[in-house]
Amino acid sequence: MPTESPAGEPPARSKRADAQRNRQTVLTAAAEVFVTSGVDAPIRQIAARAGVGMATIYRHFPTRADLVTAVYRHQIEACAEAGPKLLASAGSPVDALRQWIDLFVDFLVTKHGLADALQSDSDRFAPLHTYFLDRLLPVCAQLLDAAVDAGDIRPGTQPYELMRGIGNLCIGRDSDPLYDPRRLIELLLQGLQRPRPA
Repeated sequence: MPTESPAGEPPARSKRADAQRNRQTVLTAAAEVFVTSGVDAPIRQIAARAGVGMATIYRHFPTRADLVTAVYRHQIEACAEAGPKLLASAGSPVDALRQWIDLFVDFLVTKHGLADALQSDSDRFAPLHTYFLDRLLPVCAQLLDAAVDAGDIRPGTQPYELMRGIGNLCIGRDSDPLYDPRRLIELLLQGLQRPRPA
């Protein structure tokens, strides 16, 4: 099969694969830049982190709102996909839950800035919040159920309650360098665990 068209250009499939790779690279870079510099960071900073030209970013994301929305969805998907993988690879269901919550906290740190950026456009933000719940609540439920079934944690904790509680503990992290929400989240998780017999 020829690798180039008669005009000497790569086939369409190769172009689509390159475009998809570029898009994923931009999303990853933008998420990293948003954490360190906020969602108003210059596009050139994101382009430099991604190793692409600014035109590539604008081709995929014509407006900043498009980029912010895509990063938000990208972060949700990464967090959702991690749950089953962790459950399959971690030493125990409670270890998988802890590792997933650590990723979820990382996501919330990014999401906080993204949510602030999108609050001025509530029509765009509302479906993203629904998407967030639709994708992540079932993953959290799966991890909780597995940890309960293994006897690691007490039954009765609802996924929404846990996610909401973790979200509330993350509030204020950016404005107070003395506050580390992960310490309180660890205490929360310890409180969920069943006491081990002596």
